[in-house]
Amino acid sequence: MRVRRQVGHHRAELTHLDHARGTPRQMLLETAGVDGPEHPERVGPGVAVKFDGAHALRYGTNPGITQATTPLKHLNSGLMLRVLAVDDEPPALEELLYLLRADPRVRSAEGATGATEALRRIGGAVDAGPEDPSAIDVVFLDIHMAGLTGLDVAQLLAGFAAPPLIVFVTAHEGFAVHAFDLKAVDYVLKPVRRERLAEAVRRVAEQVGERSASVHDAAADQVAVELGGVIRFVPVDDIAYAEAQGDYARLHTSSGSHLVRIPLTTLEERWRSRGFVRIHRRHLVALNRIDELRLDAGSMSVRIGGAELAVSRRHTRALRDLLMRQTGR
Repeated sequence: MRVRRQVGHHRAELTHLDHARGTPRQMLLETAGVDGPEHPERVGPGVAVKFDGAHALRYGTNPGITQATTPLKHLNSGLMLRVLAVDDEPPALEELLYLLRADPRVRSAEGATGATEALRRIGGAVDAGPEDPSAIDVVFLDIHMAGLTGLDVAQLLAGFAAPPLIVFVTAHEGFAVHAFDLKAVDYVLKPVRRERLAEAVRRVAEQVGERSASVHDAAADQVAVELGGVIRFVPVDDIAYAEAQGDYARLHTSSGSHLVRIPLTTLEERWRSRGFVRIHRRHLVALNRIDELRLDAGSMSVRIGGAELAVSRRHTRALRDLLMRQTGR
């Protein structure tokens, strides 16, 4: 990344290497003065400029200083937080949204002016699923509101199958114990300080990352396959071998086979740690499902159930060594 500032005209440019194409892209990020009204992302004494949703450049009010921050981590929108802030006092809500949107870990921050609106939006987001644009990772929630309180909202969300995380933002200290009983990630007191809010965002990001990793690990244990218009999940442990069919792979189990639109090379990478090895450009097999290793006139094959699969010359020695180590010979 290269950042250049033309001091006399308060001009900043960012050259970013587009890793998908390997070609540089240049965008004019801002052209006006640092303190001008054209800066919706102004942060305190400076300006945080966003590039593809990520904070890529931060200005200070000193015209001789430009501070660059590495945006690569934040350019992956899947790692950034989708936030709903809830407060029935518009000035407090606007201030909270202002601070949240200035945080580089926040992908989007929307506001709701009461519990009813918040529950409607959260319910819709949960129904739409985590990949939908309306998805919400965390709710920053005031406690004292007209009608339902923030604590009431949190209790209702506890009944959801996959509720967003909760951070309470309140002027009252006395509800902290109850808030943490409701599994709140954090409890931030008003007036909200930027540094304290940043710590709350850090804690949320950590938990969202752990949750995502947990979902990924669970997904790694099974493969979604379609059969007659119905999606089924086949445990990886049930798969004896996979056979390449163009950009697809056919997964063979003891009960049948399933075609999935995943290249064999991708499955090889994913399942290497689960004991799958490549024996041929067409076949990936589970070592523990090999019943026999056959040698015939210099060629090798393996038997898995009723199937006999050829082993290519380039994989012969590696496979034999693996099997010998596995059997302790």
